[in-house]
Amino acid sequence: MWSFINHAAVPLWAETDVLVIGAGSAGCVAALAAAEAGRGRYSVLLAERYGFPGGTSTQMLDTFYGFFTPGPAPKKVVGGWPDRVVNALDDLGEVFLRPNTYGAGTGVNYNPERLKNVWDQLLLQTGVRYLLHTTLVDVAQVTDELTTCVFWHKGGFGRVLARRVIDASGDADFCHLAGHAYETAGELEPAQSLTTTFRMSNVDLDEYERAGGKKMLAEKMDEAVASGRHPLPRKEGSAHEMNARRCISTVAVKVAGLSALHAESLTQAEVEGRRQAFVYERFFQEEVPGYQQSNLIGLSHQIGVRETRRVYGEQRLTAAHCLGGLLPPDTVLLCGAPIEDHRQGSSGQAETYWQYIPGNGAYGVPYGTLVPQGSQRHWVVGRCFSATHDAHASCRSMAQTMSMGQAAGLAAGQSLARQEAANQLEISRLREQLHQLGAVLEPPTALADTSRAGWRAQRSLVG
Repeated sequence: MWSFINHAAVPLWAETDVLVIGAGSAGCVAALAAAEAGRGRYSVLLAERYGFPGGTSTQMLDTFYGFFTPGPAPKKVVGGWPDRVVNALDDLGEVFLRPNTYGAGTGVNYNPERLKNVWDQLLLQTGVRYLLHTTLVDVAQVTDELTTCVFWHKGGFGRVLARRVIDASGDADFCHLAGHAYETAGELEPAQSLTTTFRMSNVDLDEYERAGGKKMLAEKMDEAVASGRHPLPRKEGSAHEMNARRCISTVAVKVAGLSALHAESLTQAEVEGRRQAFVYERFFQEEVPGYQQSNLIGLSHQIGVRETRRVYGEQRLTAAHCLGGLLPPDTVLLCGAPIEDHRQGSSGQAETYWQYIPGNGAYGVPYGTLVPQGSQRHWVVGRCFSATHDAHASCRSMAQTMSMGQAAGLAAGQSLARQEAANQLEISRLREQLHQLGAVLEPPTALADTSRAGWRAQRSLVG
């Protein structure tokens, strides 16, 4: 706790019905769902520490995963507000579908710079009060009626009084400060590695494909490591076409064994991630057909973090639940993504371990994973939700984190309207609201069109 702050002297900035902390994909959708469901009956405030929304969706990546089950017969398992976000991008011609390099399922590729603007417009149109460059620094008080949060921006400290709070901070910052129990990644199993993504321009994609494309790239990586010509940290990784001419985006850098919760460690990780990115640039230029005249033109806004704190919820998602394809009666979203565990291998090389969901290829995520233990007015969404390390490695895709935000935003509204505690919510009513919004709560039987232009064909189905 920040005991040196005199809370009584901190000015009151706002009082709100729903406070969402963190404007990543989960937080944005939580705010959107809460504001739309409230229809002006209650207020929603979204606070974000960076100068733009989107979190991982705009800072590091350019592809939404988790909308489809993987494999030769893909099915669409996410709907509602996540669809609306993609539809808004599609209206601008900024979407195409692409297969995943390692079989995690079809990805929805977009222009991340355009997505920043789409998030902005959706939030403002829906009536969300929206504060950027605003960082949570303390939770001063939690009473039966209000939670007092202290924020900081360039103008100084300020208090926000909230009737309901949704923690979408990624690192469970609110839950940590409010005293909710959590597990820190690395305590029980090795934490997933961190990744600096980068983009390269002036790539001859036709030459690259003629030379063998993804299969050729994997062989080149393996040869480069075996020969010692290029000190790549891993022998696998993706380089895929972007929504920008002759440009590619990568997920290749791997930084393991460092914590994103401590400044010194995170600084080390940022420096190492940038170093590795330029090792890969040289590898691509010297070894990969089509990249001879290319250059690295951009690094992710910060290093990508897969897990830090994972809150202990009323329920906890486990690997047995995922791999059993369970569909509990309190399901509020579906996931078909495999367990994709990025970690340091025994050889010292970074490796990724995969386990796919059997049966119909999807499982249901129960509502209780979004509610901190014993919580009456707080929810947690995104990569800090309640899951074990391996289950988290399946359910952290952005289509799922958006779906978590959707469920929590509606739940907060229901809690206000009906005076129901978060941990005693009438789930059947919440599920009905989710169904009306277009969320997918039962494993679909129809196969999805995942061709390059497939999202537009899907729109007739998703609204």
